[in-house]
Amino acid sequence: MLRVHFAAEDFARIRFAPRPAPLQELHAALTTAVTQRGGPLFAPWRGRILRSLPATSSPLADLAPAGRPPSFLDVIGDTMADGFDQIRATSPGLVRVELERVYGTMPVPRWIRGLHAGDENAWHTLHRAQQAAFETVLAPVWSVVQDLHREEFTRYALTVAEYGVAGTLTGLAPGSRLHEGRWEWPGAAPDRDVRLNGRGLVLLPTFHHPAGPLLQDTPGHPVVLTYPAGPGLPPAAGPVVSAEALAAVLGRTRLDALRLLAEPHTTTSLANALHVSNATASSHAAALRLAGMATTTRAGRSVTHQRTALGTLVAGV
Repeated sequence: MLRVHFAAEDFARIRFAPRPAPLQELHAALTTAVTQRGGPLFAPWRGRILRSLPATSSPLADLAPAGRPPSFLDVIGDTMADGFDQIRATSPGLVRVELERVYGTMPVPRWIRGLHAGDENAWHTLHRAQQAAFETVLAPVWSVVQDLHREEFTRYALTVAEYGVAGTLTGLAPGSRLHEGRWEWPGAAPDRDVRLNGRGLVLLPTFHHPAGPLLQDTPGHPVVLTYPAGPGLPPAAGPVVSAEALAAVLGRTRLDALRLLAEPHTTTSLANALHVSNATASSHAAALRLAGMATTTRAGRSVTHQRTALGTLVAGV
């Protein structure tokens, strides 16, 4: 069970993160992928992610050899660069303590030893691995994550207005309760007590981690609680329908157009690839744009079409 203990002033310092945090969402997604959380609905997404992760991202697995990543990875920067800067600003003492906690008596990879010693090349390895993983796992769906976050932000604000803070907190975690200044979250592992002591609480939804909270408790900073919002994004992100079914809905040519628009195309190049007239290609691009699956940009007399994150989810490739 997770127990969050509030001081009186903490209730006035509860806030909702205004934007999603790329690194925190990435770590939530990778945790879900490697621990097989989420059940069978996540299986197609998990398989695709694990197959497509590039070799440059493999050092991230070294940071959680027993499923226990170091706490200094949990940051809520608005961008990948901002998040990494926050990680890099971690005190050397905390980096060493956390890496020693994570590894204990286990053999330590060479680059982790470098990180422990503050070697700049080791930090570069970590930065490159995080960026490569983000480009594979989250970049294709980041605009969807942003939209979902805005919806969750609005829902939170309306719930606070209607039911107050207590009703909102317990609504975020079904089965939890606020009792005598303590928010109790049954089933959260490991068993843990967190005392805010006036630091306040930041609530951050995640759409890639379907079970239990993730907690960032850094001395001298507000506690950040990342909670699963809704059923999670990955089931909708996998190729859960066949090409034949998609073609029956969109039409074969329009589905081909959607898949071609993984790369930018002018109307003429799209028409040539589809073996149709410019007018027909323009019509397909317009229909996809109206459905939110493609964008069109104009530069002088030329227009360029490209698939959106939603289009990528629908295409499944």
